[in-house]
Amino acid sequence: MKKTLLPLLVLLAGSVAAQDRMTPEVLWGLHRVSGGGVSKNGKFAYYSTRTTDWKTEKTVTHQYRINVEDGTKKEWTTDAGKTVTQRYDKAWFAFYDNFLYQSVDSGATWKEIYNGLQEAENVWVSPDGLYVAFSKDVLVKPMLGTDINSDLPNTTAKVYNDLNYRHWDTWEDGKFSHVFLTNLKDKTTKDLMVDEPYDCPQKPFGGEEDLIWAPDSKGFVYVCKKKFGKEYAQSTNTDLYYYEVSTGKTENWTDGMPGYDMAPAFSKDGMRLAWLSMGRDGYEADKNDLVVMDVPTKKKTNITAKWDGTVNGFIWSNTSEKIYFNAPLEGTEQLFEIAVPYNEKDKLGVNNITKGKWDVTGILGEANGEVIVTRCDMNHSAEVFAVKPKYGDMRQLTHENDGLYQHIRMSKTELRQMTTADGATLHSWIIYPPDFDPTKKYPTLLYCQGGPQSALSQFYSVRWNFQLMAAQGYIVVAPNRRGMPGWGVKWNEEISKDWGGVPIQDYLTAIDEFSKESFVDKSRLGCVGASYGGYSVYMLAGVHNNRFKTFIAHDGLFDLRSWYGTTEELWFANWDIGGSYWKQPAPLSYDRYNPINFVNKWNTPIMIIQGGLDYRVPIEQGLEAFQAAKLHGLNAKLLYLPNENHWVLHPQNGIAWQREFFKWLDETLK
Repeated sequence: MKKTLLPLLVLLAGSVAAQDRMTPEVLWGLHRVSGGGVSKNGKFAYYSTRTTDWKTEKTVTHQYRINVEDGTKKEWTTDAGKTVTQRYDKAWFAFYDNFLYQSVDSGATWKEIYNGLQEAENVWVSPDGLYVAFSKDVLVKPMLGTDINSDLPNTTAKVYNDLNYRHWDTWEDGKFSHVFLTNLKDKTTKDLMVDEPYDCPQKPFGGEEDLIWAPDSKGFVYVCKKKFGKEYAQSTNTDLYYYEVSTGKTENWTDGMPGYDMAPAFSKDGMRLAWLSMGRDGYEADKNDLVVMDVPTKKKTNITAKWDGTVNGFIWSNTSEKIYFNAPLEGTEQLFEIAVPYNEKDKLGVNNITKGKWDVTGILGEANGEVIVTRCDMNHSAEVFAVKPKYGDMRQLTHENDGLYQHIRMSKTELRQMTTADGATLHSWIIYPPDFDPTKKYPTLLYCQGGPQSALSQFYSVRWNFQLMAAQGYIVVAPNRRGMPGWGVKWNEEISKDWGGVPIQDYLTAIDEFSKESFVDKSRLGCVGASYGGYSVYMLAGVHNNRFKTFIAHDGLFDLRSWYGTTEELWFANWDIGGSYWKQPAPLSYDRYNPINFVNKWNTPIMIIQGGLDYRVPIEQGLEAFQAAKLHGLNAKLLYLPNENHWVLHPQNGIAWQREFFKWLDETLK
């Protein structure tokens, strides 16, 4: 690859029409589309776009209503930037700047109806419009020095007596997100979780989906893990709690179900509740099943128990007689349906609606006999599509990025089948540069997926973007190694406690088999990845036997012992690694599959990226790896991002990440 390519692309990024390949700047300028539901009459779908000016790092969100039949759209959020929280038959509700607003003309005008939402983070209005529930942080257990010592206003001390003292990218401050309920008629407000050291929504990623009102407005279901300290750090047992407005009583509807129970949704008639459920406590990547409960009798049925897959998300049909869901399937994410009530005589019960080289990333609702979804692929960011359930036909409704993409040359992608060293069948995505010429030779990157149990599908990321990598002249090999969903539950689970074993051999199989192609320059092979993918890079650096000429690891696990002593979600380490390093006998991972034990075999240039606010894979992992590389005399680079967590969220950091990423490849894959 020529060293002049990346600077040239950067110079041309200001004018999309002036260049024909994806660049970091163009990637960050795309409109990011997300779904917002479907109107009850089935005529309209709602969606929003988020655009970012990477120079100012300012983000603007626009909300639209699109006519499902003819595709005409209307922007309706022009009044002070209000964010709609609920749409009901007779009224819409929006939350903005601590105030609750109501609109009876589909967002054209808004009326303030409540001003008591100071410091509220999520707002849930009841379907009858008489109540509003919301979440707000409440100090329950003083942990900050200023809360413990009123006479020390300048102290920065933090005092902890138990675990979970930090989570994801935030130190615990003794405040917990509680659910409040306000009667909008008399304006009385009640904290439903008084003195409880528990959160709703669930941290760090829970939001409005963690509380849903029953269609009759008599109560609501909220998600909570009612555990604290060491118990919290080692458990995934969230439950669904039903709060009855008239009595003020709370009931645990999933008592005795030990794993994650999340994403509750009532059927349209209110007679059933469905949710996503994992069967085992402490296993965050367990099979995600659909459980349906008959509300009057409380009878529960796992309707996907016999299906060899895991559910991502779902919605009820308008008739309440079926559920639509999306799930990984053989390197993609597709749309499925299942009848409700479930026929236990049916061995499978699941119907695969769509088939194609794409990801169905979300389901908005059902409109006039079609299911409205968002869809992306490795060449296109998400847009809204309509699906005919009977045939799986899809038609595109939104075209937010057509103006940008019409100037960009697309990459060919294909799913290759290979045979592993142990005789298994491995499928790898191959992404080719635009205008690929098989008579030429290309530098090739082995991409290592994180998770470790996350699907390697037709996803479209602003950071790990295959289209962008291919546009710089690289072929990308992305294997669906052991541990990835979409290939059956057994394949998905085979990575646990075997991180450095068969999955690493799968990676070597993928690069070895594809390197047999005449157009692969075997003298210019690179290996890149983040999280478990970063761990994979560190492991491969010690066992690759000179296959690779360069490595890039982002937030990877380098020493499993120090990682176990500093990571926050211990349930993950306990399940995947096998527990603590002081167990007797100690889990094999700390010896056989620990990258730090193979540093004496490192002999290849390596770039290490580390976020300063990453508490999942804390800072010592990246610093230890960089220091080891330099002390071994290797060509090594450290990209440290002090204000980033396990991801890269700031636009200018994101572009700096891309520029350093490709600069390193350009320098080391000459």
